[in-house]
Amino acid sequence: MKIIPCGAVPSGNPPEAYFSGRVVQTPIIEAEAPARIRAVLVSFEPGARTAWHTHPLGQTLIVTTGAGFVQSEGGPVQPIRAGDTVWFAPGEKHWHGAGPATALTHIAIQEALDGVSVNWLEKVTDEQYGAK
Repeated sequence: MKIIPCGAVPSGNPPEAYFSGRVVQTPIIEAEAPARIRAVLVSFEPGARTAWHTHPLGQTLIVTTGAGFVQSEGGPVQPIRAGDTVWFAPGEKHWHGAGPATALTHIAIQEALDGVSVNWLEKVTDEQYGAK
């Protein structure tokens, strides 16, 4: 058993190359091998969002507060809100973030494959974000 005390792992702002707008990430768990689970609490201010990305073993989002949007490549922008759970299949190109006037916080859970849990791609344009 390992207890990670509250505050032992600081929150921080992710690289601007992977997000648009103000985002704060608070790590929850990055288990040691042979476990592969990784989870982070992600808080988006209104209008903030991820870049397009994929996960080699998929990703689950648990929306804890607020409202926002998700989109998979080729599909429509879809609304999400507190209480929703979203599953992205392995390799599914997608983005997620807050609404234009609402903040959003979710827990993002994914597994690492050969040490890689996410593959970052291009940023979501304002036109793509606004295509509701």
